Amino acid sequence: MTGTADTPTRAGFVALIGEPNAGKSTLLNRMVGAKVSIVTHKVQTTRARIRGVALHGPAQIVFVDTPGLFQPRRRLDRAMVAAAWGGAADADMVVLLIEAQRGITDGVERILADLSAKTHGHTIALAINKIDRVEAPTLLALSQDMNARFPFAATFMISAERGYGVDDLKAWLADRMPVGPWLYPEDQIADLPMRMIAAEITREKLTLRLHEEIPYQLTVETEQWEERKDGSAAIHQIVYVARDGHKGIVLGAKGATIKAVGQAARAELEEFMGRRAHLFLTVKVRENWMDEAERYSEMGLDFRDAKK
Repeated sequence: MTGTADTPTRAGFVALIGEPNAGKSTLLNRMVGAKVSIVTHKVQTTRARIRGVALHGPAQIVFVDTPGLFQPRRRLDRAMVAAAWGGAADADMVVLLIEAQRGITDGVERILADLSAKTHGHTIALAINKIDRVEAPTLLALSQDMNARFPFAATFMISAERGYGVDDLKAWLADRMPVGPWLYPEDQIADLPMRMIAAEITREKLTLRLHEEIPYQLTVETEQWEERKDGSAAIHQIVYVARDGHKGIVLGAKGATIKAVGQAARAELEEFMGRRAHLFLTVKVRENWMDEAERYSEMGLDFRDAKK
């Protein structure tokens, strides 16, 4: 798109930060108008910094959906938290998302304490999510308390799931993007390679299917991508688990679980790509995958951050 003298094109990066499960992925998907970030009921499901591209008038907003900010305990945790703060530091603007019903938790307190130093003086907006779950007086008190603790440029009351207030937030961000040419083609909604998007889709289905049986000790990699003459894609993926006992859980009785996961992932992949896909899943045990630099690269994380 080309702008005019009165309405020049704008483009910039906005980082969405917050605690795990605050609704960042849901908000990103709502802003972009398509599913580009993994959304489950489990916390810490976003590992890589996923960029979704949203348009509003002459403005292009590139959203960085960061992993949730939490107290890191494992190597993977440290890499995820480093990626989250790195995404905020690299962005033009930051939106801190908190849950209305959870209020100011210990995690939110920690984020507020680090906000100025970690974001290098960027403009920061507050978005209070899931407003449909609390009464108006509670919302008002929470907003006043948060703004007393940090000088937010603006505060938005939203429901990412239902769409309330999201357009107002999007318009406010669009007006404040730096003047300049668009960073991505008009029809591009994400800058992740399809191999990684495909792996995220499969990992989401595994997370939803397995619930609490396997914690975060699994990852999915797209090992091979074959474009076939009939226009379809043959996608070969490996599901890595940390323990031998987890392999049986992922496979399920007579392979029923992995088959169901494969069918659900393939259906979503076909919808996303707009063409047929053939998905082949293999489950392998790699006890120390969480200590391997190669696995981190596949997830878009920096292994060096994990050791800090």
